[in-house]
Amino acid sequence: MGFIKSAGAGLLVAGLLFAASTASALEPDELPADGLQNAHIKSGASLQSRGFRSKLGQSHTNSGTTLFDTLPNWNGHFRANGVDQFGARQVIWYYNMVGNRPENSATTTINAPIVPVIVDLRNVDGTPRFVNGHPLVYDPTQFVQLVLDSPVFQNASFDSSPVPTQITDAVMRAEFYHHAKSDWHTLLAPVVKQTQRMVLNRGTYQFALNPDGTCCRYILVDANAFVAALFPAFLGDTTTVIGRSQANGDITTKDLSTFLFPNTFLFDSGGCCILGFHSFDFEPGNGGPDLAFVMNYSSWISPGIFAPGTFQDITAVSHEIAETFNDPLVSADGVNNITPWWLAPNGLCQNNLETGDVIEGLANMSFPMTMNGFTYHPQNEALLSYFAFEIPSSAIHGAYSYPNTAVLGGPSAPQKLNCAP
Repeated sequence: MGFIKSAGAGLLVAGLLFAASTASALEPDELPADGLQNAHIKSGASLQSRGFRSKLGQSHTNSGTTLFDTLPNWNGHFRANGVDQFGARQVIWYYNMVGNRPENSATTTINAPIVPVIVDLRNVDGTPRFVNGHPLVYDPTQFVQLVLDSPVFQNASFDSSPVPTQITDAVMRAEFYHHAKSDWHTLLAPVVKQTQRMVLNRGTYQFALNPDGTCCRYILVDANAFVAALFPAFLGDTTTVIGRSQANGDITTKDLSTFLFPNTFLFDSGGCCILGFHSFDFEPGNGGPDLAFVMNYSSWISPGIFAPGTFQDITAVSHEIAETFNDPLVSADGVNNITPWWLAPNGLCQNNLETGDVIEGLANMSFPMTMNGFTYHPQNEALLSYFAFEIPSSAIHGAYSYPNTAVLGGPSAPQKLNCAP
């Protein structure tokens, strides 16, 4: 999509940006509080990391890539008849995933920094902006503990694991259920890091206020401006959110880092809204292995912003972290984590191992779970058997989705290039 740095697949909701004429009392760039109620799923966002040209390598081995200084990962492959991104027939498809091989008796624990990001909306000249006497500053602190207490980072019971575990580990165990050792786990160790601030000047954002006139019900940000404010132009660039977190030592190449935003969604030429994406910040190794800081941007989603039964609370967080486990380096080399073309029930046509995109927007997309006094809505995920066109599926219970095994009744039918007829 032309960005210098960014994402693998993200959540993308269709919808037009609203004109100020929807309510005469609104600021020219202010939106109605219920302005996203009729938004609907459009597609995933597919963006490339800045400057990345290397192959991940090691496709035929049991170890992960050796070309990056990055978090623990491993290689595998599956066989399926299909065509690649160029339309060439292919049978063997390679992937990198987070953690250790499922045949190993080992638990991999990965540091999982959570960096809350304040969104500071400014005037065109960069001075603080006020509306109704209130500053246009949105702080995510109120959502941090809720995320920490969620099944993404806390243990719960799942039938794919003999012991309570985190939801993403449960999905991975379901995916490799008949190959995984009983004590094979991939777990996240969350630590809240120093809060960062993203400053955006007027013209790059729109916003909706709370009923009391305070900021904000939600914020929409131009995707190009957001990416420029998030990713550093070079290692040591402290003018951006990720750059400052790197300089502070809050995130490292061994981590899976989450940048948590408060109801902050992105728009591009296709409309609104991207609710999250996963990627890695690529930096040259200067004589050693190149650096890959694996990360995700995810927004907390307050109830009622989108239509009931769709996106809420940790839907984006769970979607992006699950996809990161299955595709940590976002298919960036054009070899690993490329899959046969698939056509999902939601209409998406893609050829990458993006497990959340298959299910996003479906009526039963989320898996409500009540824990720590709150009902969360993590997303169900497609399993590897879906992308491998396996019949029957080798996953738990012969399923193609998890935790709700009934979301997908089978794999996609094999597709031509770009799902052509």
